[in-house]
Amino acid sequence: MRARNVAVLLTVAVGVYLVLLAGRAVALIREGSVPAVVLGLGVLVLPVLGVWLVAATWRSGARIQRLARRLEDEGGLPDVSDLPRRPSGRVDREAADDWFEQRRAELEADPQDWRRWYRLAHAYDVAGDRRRARATMRRAIELEAADR
Repeated sequence: MRARNVAVLLTVAVGVYLVLLAGRAVALIREGSVPAVVLGLGVLVLPVLGVWLVAATWRSGARIQRLARRLEDEGGLPDVSDLPRRPSGRVDREAADDWFEQRRAELEADPQDWRRWYRLAHAYDVAGDRRRARATMRRAIELEAADR
């Protein structure tokens, strides 16, 4: 619940920033000179892009949360609590790599199961590879949607 509160707070802060930025864009456009209007239109693109990015992020988060709840109900959420950790709290690299290999072997046994994709995405995250974790989670979301 705490992470969600932080996300809401940050979304509100970004929203305020985007409104202020849109206000500056409108002020530039109202000035009327060609350079100001062009600049204002360029600046106006940023709030539109920002709203789209925030909406896409929240939509993705909601989908991932739905998968997590479904896995939790099934008793299949990945558990890394027993893996050794560094003083920083991150999972030990060698242990994360071993755990990742186990998840990858599970996926190879049944590549159409969204649950295995979800666990592999979690393994990528534990190993510190956020880019692949996001791509793998997108695949899990696609498969779960087709499964419903």
